[in-house]
Amino acid sequence: MADDASGQGDGAQPWGKDVLVEFDDGIAWVAINRPDRRNAMSVDLAFEMLATLDALELDDRCGVLVLTGIGDSFSAGMDLKDYFRRVDAMSPMQKAQVYRANIAWQWNRLVHYPKPTIAMVNGWCFGGAFVPLVACDLAIADEEASFGLSEINWGIIPAGGVSKVLTDVMSHRDALYYTMTGETFKGRKAADMKLINEAVPKDQLRQRTRDLAKILLEKNPTVLRATKLAVKFSEDMSWEQSCEYLRAKLDQTIATDADRGRERGMRQFLDQKTFKPGLGAYRQGD
Repeated sequence: MADDASGQGDGAQPWGKDVLVEFDDGIAWVAINRPDRRNAMSVDLAFEMLATLDALELDDRCGVLVLTGIGDSFSAGMDLKDYFRRVDAMSPMQKAQVYRANIAWQWNRLVHYPKPTIAMVNGWCFGGAFVPLVACDLAIADEEASFGLSEINWGIIPAGGVSKVLTDVMSHRDALYYTMTGETFKGRKAADMKLINEAVPKDQLRQRTRDLAKILLEKNPTVLRATKLAVKFSEDMSWEQSCEYLRAKLDQTIATDADRGRERGMRQFLDQKTFKPGLGAYRQGD
């Protein structure tokens, strides 16, 4: 399949323990590697994942990043033993560092990542795992994957940003229902609620994710990066602010695009008649 780059024995790569990376023709498959804990997110994972994201930003083998989990889980959420025992014993400064790293990779770093990101939910997705799920640009799940916000059953609230990010993609009513009842739901329901883009049979999950990644790889990377940021940032702006911002963003994209995509696309569409928008991307390099 792909270039197996687990990083074992290579000090230049930060992954290889709780995070594995596999390169596949422009796609970096980034997997949480704690299958014995259903890929629950630990303190060590936070620092390793943060370093991995930093490294892949500059790695030409990564054009699209797919976040998933090893085995039968995307992630079961936060490792309670790690965060309610190990972290509790830390000093206030140590705790602050851990929480910064945790929210940095799960949200701050991932939600504005300069390369396209896809969450591939291959099984359990619970609690804290909703944060990186929502942070990814797109999401595809096994239609039988299990989702849940079961914190209420543990006597705690969906913290760590979970309650905040839910209504970015789910309706107010759905967010309240599943956080207040703790009930689980399947991938098909997650798609119906727009928590994810789509749900597919398990045996089609990786191929569908790969196909989607290949579509993104066909696009001009400078314009694609600007497009996703334009959508995310303009969402909270007024109409007047968004119009001004988007005009400036368009000018910035034209000025910084080394491929001169606007010029090429217009020439292929208007002059050469070889490109029809909506039926594919313009031909880069022509």
